[in-house]
Amino acid sequence: MKRTSRLLAASLLAVGVTAPAASAQELVVGFTQDANTLDPGNHRNRETETIIRNMFDGILTRDSSMNILPELAESYTQVSPTVYDFEIREGVTFHDGSVMTAEDVRFTLHRLTAEGAIGDGQTSPRQSLLGPVSGVEVVDGNTVRVTLSEPWPLLPAMLPFQEIVSQAFVESVGADGMATSVNGTGPFKLVDWRRGDSIIMERFDDYYGGAPGIEPVGKACVERVIFKVIPESASRVAALLAGDVHIINDLPPFAIEQVENSETAKVMTVNGTRSFFIAMNVEGEIFDDIRVRQAAAHAIDKDLIIDRILGGNAAAISGILSPDAFGKNMDLPDYAYDPEKARALLAEAGYPDGVDITMDTTGAYKDTAEAVASLLTKAGFNTKVAVGESALLTEKWRTEGGPKTGDMYFTSWGNGSLDPQGIFVPTHMTAARGNSAGYANPEIDRLLDAASTEVDREKRAEMYREAEAIANADVPYVYLWVPQDIYGVSTRLTGWSPSPDSRINLHDACLN
Repeated sequence: MKRTSRLLAASLLAVGVTAPAASAQELVVGFTQDANTLDPGNHRNRETETIIRNMFDGILTRDSSMNILPELAESYTQVSPTVYDFEIREGVTFHDGSVMTAEDVRFTLHRLTAEGAIGDGQTSPRQSLLGPVSGVEVVDGNTVRVTLSEPWPLLPAMLPFQEIVSQAFVESVGADGMATSVNGTGPFKLVDWRRGDSIIMERFDDYYGGAPGIEPVGKACVERVIFKVIPESASRVAALLAGDVHIINDLPPFAIEQVENSETAKVMTVNGTRSFFIAMNVEGEIFDDIRVRQAAAHAIDKDLIIDRILGGNAAAISGILSPDAFGKNMDLPDYAYDPEKARALLAEAGYPDGVDITMDTTGAYKDTAEAVASLLTKAGFNTKVAVGESALLTEKWRTEGGPKTGDMYFTSWGNGSLDPQGIFVPTHMTAARGNSAGYANPEIDRLLDAASTEVDREKRAEMYREAEAIANADVPYVYLWVPQDIYGVSTRLTGWSPSPDSRINLHDACLN
């Protein structure tokens, strides 16, 4: 197997990043951030998931059209509203050569759901992603039975985000070892993790082939994969155009034309799954008045921002759900851009001369937030943008059930499953962990609770449509847009297409 030790070309050195150079069998991804950990059970980070999913497989997976397919399971059956059986594939080996068994699957799900099971008394931060899973057992040799405490139709949609680990390996290396080492069943195995710089993988030649429903089935096309950490957008674009990387994520809209006009790269897009919105603190003295919230919604020209700043690569929304989400209400009224109406509503609410507010956001959203703030200011909201660290803003705005102390929060929430449970519940249920607005509506709570256990698909969808209509009328958030995910891709790359869940699956990617 070809192993290289050269550095990336001079153009990449010029922007201050180094990594092994690309060869005909070495695929390099210019990626925005490093993994937080290599332990698939000990994170809640989409970028970490993207990286490690190339080294671990799950019971189920998704294709690029978001269809759920068996992967390490050969098939699965819903035995009852609260019981699912998964027939585990035989002949699969971990990277160390040991055979994966149904017991490893049972152990993995127990590790994800049981209190204190990660190690050192720690509970998996992914526990809530498996909802009411109350028991996992092996029956009939290769069958893993998952029991729920109540009906939960979302289980199959959430399993593609959970990777299977080796029980023996976990027990050998412990929680600390799992954070830095990998023994998965995926198409690539770990060579080296250079923290802050790159994660280097090589092809696992004994790979069982992957999901039968995703062709071609077999070992990976390329010999080596490198996720090169390049946080700065211009540097990622430069590396792509120089041919030093083959895929970059988060291609900035300002670089689309440059990439499209190059002879070495092209642009690929896919509908995203991250909803952007502004949380308005309904517990505070300003936004507890619905007229002020309505005024804020009328103050923002979403189409202008989408066109001028996002390059037209986004869909406007009037509720929390993506247009592609299950149960989306497609008939929500929009708060049309009308700054005069916004000023009139502010005057009615007791602010004839406008109101001073601060809008929090992270550095990544600073430019867009400032453009939104200028529109708010024109409509009577004298808006100052305050940029803060993500962890501090999460503590300020997303402490579960905690009091809100700010005015506005420009932020987003991802929903890779495209099921409302993953975004509607955390952002709109009373005192939920992502309810940055401090919003509370008993009818929405009732609908979301009922929908989480409703097994009739159409009844469940109608509950979400009704809940979204209520939220639209209450306007605790200014619902903004769902951007497309934009990638820059080398013209040498074949066999790869972006996925709406933001995963970069490289099993079938080839270089010519």
